[in-house]
Amino acid sequence: MTSLLLSAFIYLISAAIAVPLSKRLGLGSVLGYLIAGILIGPVFGLVGQETESIQHVAEFGVVLMLFLVGLELEPHKLWQLRYKLLGLGGLQVILTIAAITGIALLVGQPWTVGVAAGCVLAMSSTAIVLQTLGEKNLLNSQGGQACFSVLLFQDIAVIPMLALLPLLAMPELAGHAGGGEAETTATLLDGLSSWLKTLIILGVVGGIVVGGHYLSRPVFRYIAESRLREVYTAFALMLVVGIAALMNLVGLSPALGAFLAGVVLADSEYRHALESTLDPFKGLLLGLFFITVGAGMNFGLLASEFFTILGMTVGVMVVKAAVLYALGKAFRLKRLDNQLFSLSLSQAGEFGFVLISFVVQHAVMPSAMGERLMLVVALSMLLTPTLFIVYEKLL
Repeated sequence: MTSLLLSAFIYLISAAIAVPLSKRLGLGSVLGYLIAGILIGPVFGLVGQETESIQHVAEFGVVLMLFLVGLELEPHKLWQLRYKLLGLGGLQVILTIAAITGIALLVGQPWTVGVAAGCVLAMSSTAIVLQTLGEKNLLNSQGGQACFSVLLFQDIAVIPMLALLPLLAMPELAGHAGGGEAETTATLLDGLSSWLKTLIILGVVGGIVVGGHYLSRPVFRYIAESRLREVYTAFALMLVVGIAALMNLVGLSPALGAFLAGVVLADSEYRHALESTLDPFKGLLLGLFFITVGAGMNFGLLASEFFTILGMTVGVMVVKAAVLYALGKAFRLKRLDNQLFSLSLSQAGEFGFVLISFVVQHAVMPSAMGERLMLVVALSMLLTPTLFIVYEKLL
């Protein structure tokens, strides 16, 4: 019990010191959390192996964030974004994967490793970008809406990636892909025929839409009549946790399910109460997530291959920014909006950590390459707040 309390104290005090200081220096809260994690992890060694377990819990902050974003986005607004969602989002993922695969082939890597790395690096950080755009009141700009469309498509694209990437497994890596430690996520659909899986998935998505539309009002009214804030808070958390668990059970993205539920409830009279109730939990969990990213960085490997990994990180961000800028031009974004769009999404994202673990476990990528990509993803996330500063102060 003492060790648990001590760990909690270390995480909380590091955030309480680093984040306000970072905000005063104009660096933003996300960079403050990342720096706090680096200080308590690789620098001073105050936290240890529990970081990875805490990160899994903290990832729920991304789910909460997408639920709250959905609450702000009524269905007719989502329909208005359909061209950017499919056009910008789809082309960004495809072109980035193609570019990374081409670079991997040029440096002598197998095309399968190139495709896997492309899938990992095509993802951008939903947590960092939406959090920072919201803090700077840029989410409703044309560039902010283009960012949101791409991020939403990326979250959806993770699902087919998880389904298709194991097909690229290399036999020579099969004995070294995690051995007995590889963990397979079981779902309720395992062993069922394809058509039955499709029906169940459609039924779950339909149930969320219909339940949210017709059942939410009487249930919320009943809970509100108790006039107990803690009960309302418990119900709001139960709603999001339940939807996330249900989506996990059928092998879909919990973040996508939470976003869908948020959109369905966007025209509810209880929307603002839900926002005010869940927002503190979202902020705390997202902060914890960024601290664990900083604390989990392998500084030994980074120190031994600093210029190589830094070069890979900068190279990835330049390639993604170039792809994004070209797409912004093609979709006629204004100059400043296109610059915001290109800089905001040039990093790799938190889903990259999930995909790296997945492809290493399924013998698609050597573990040594996975470790380096982990550092590239973390470093690119660490550099992102400085790009927002460049946009805000210089552009």
